[in-house]
Amino acid sequence: MSPPHLSRSLLQKTQTSYGTQAHARLVRWQQLVEKQAQALEWHRLLRINHFFNTIPFAEDRDHWGREDYWATPVEFLASNAGDCEDYAIAKLFSLTAALIAPEKLRLAYVNAITLNQAHMVLLYSANPGEHPLVLDNLTKEVMPARDRTDLVPVYSFNATGLWLNRKLDSATKVRNHPGSALWEELLQRIHKEGVFE
Repeated sequence: MSPPHLSRSLLQKTQTSYGTQAHARLVRWQQLVEKQAQALEWHRLLRINHFFNTIPFAEDRDHWGREDYWATPVEFLASNAGDCEDYAIAKLFSLTAALIAPEKLRLAYVNAITLNQAHMVLLYSANPGEHPLVLDNLTKEVMPARDRTDLVPVYSFNATGLWLNRKLDSATKVRNHPGSALWEELLQRIHKEGVFE
């Protein structure tokens, strides 16, 4: 995957819909991802995590008028708000575009104990079987999964499969595809935007 390609028509459309600041956020995102391709992976994680964590949080029903909506990175940045899935998805695609191997990254559904609700985070493992790090909008820090005792894992997934998780660092692959209608709908919208070639 290459860095985000923001066509003139896409930038004009987002500026018309969301204003000039949306245009500026998208350009900053494109520049950030391009610069990260040569950085150490740890620095890519930190910078991209920090960049997205500055976006304000908003519930889907308030922001999109739907109970559950997975925004593309462009929609998330242009609208300048989103919920936990939007942060995790934007980080996943941005890190992949910054040349982190897709198999190192998985979206994880968890129960956030302090919030008493379902939550999504991004997991990163430098090597297969290695203890993952958690990128989360609830904290500024990229932390080892073993230190996130406030998160109870349910399952994790990426484009290559779905895993059931007993712990954040212990998972059994049960399928070779995510099997989520929301994921498939998201991929169609991302394809239509033409940002990731």
